Amino acid sequence: MKKNTATKAKPTVKAKPPARAARPPKGKTTQAAGLGTRERPWLLKTPSGTSEFQMYRDETLDPPALVCMVGKTELRYHLRCLTDLHAMLKAHGDWMLLGSADEQKPAAEGTVEAWARSPKNPVGGWYGLKKGLRGRFAMYVPPLMEVLKLAEVEHNPKNNRMRAL
Repeated sequence: MKKNTATKAKPTVKAKPPARAARPPKGKTTQAAGLGTRERPWLLKTPSGTSEFQMYRDETLDPPALVCMVGKTELRYHLRCLTDLHAMLKAHGDWMLLGSADEQKPAAEGTVEAWARSPKNPVGGWYGLKKGLRGRFAMYVPPLMEVLKLAEVEHNPKNNRMRAL
């Protein structure tokens, strides 16, 4: 009886993926599936990467809105928040803390969340449109700004910042 002398192929060992950086490298952004429509919303993750949510534009609403679906909860923000926030970040010229907070909690001064509630912003107050659910602007809008290549967002477990691109 002949012995099989052919060598067996060694199993391939997959390398571990590299550790996630605190923020994306310059020029890189978070990717999101979807087109931003009700039928095909953007599928996004919070800056810390711990939760997923969906967003889409609805220009038929009065005022036109950015609709955010977090599970079964629907939040709405003025659609113009995208251009207004980008302009504010450009004028600010540096990194700004997000400072996300629920509507019932105060927002830390100098944060994106505080700006989104300020009577000094372009809409003269809250960008959130649904009373009781007007907060968390800085949790849900920055990831979309990153996907639209309007801003760079950090992705740390806490204390994330953003800046205009």
